[in-house]
Amino acid sequence: MAGQKDTLVVNVHVEITGAALQAIVENVKKIKGCDSDGVYRVDTAGKVSEVISRFLLEKDFESYAKDSRNCL
Repeated sequence: MAGQKDTLVVNVHVEITGAALQAIVENVKKIKGCDSDGVYRVDTAGKVSEVISRFLLEKDFESYAKDSRNCL
């Protein structure tokens, strides 16, 4: 994400479906794979953050946030 725009890291609570969370975790496990002991060593919370952040940048959350009707 760095370098695309001037961004800040904000710690917030985000409501997503269990299915979305499960999909992210499953996809990251497939991509990263497990070690020789069969353990997946991946920061799933960090990946969830990355996926949501990338989505917000790609879908122009900045413009959405600037529209006062969306901040009711």
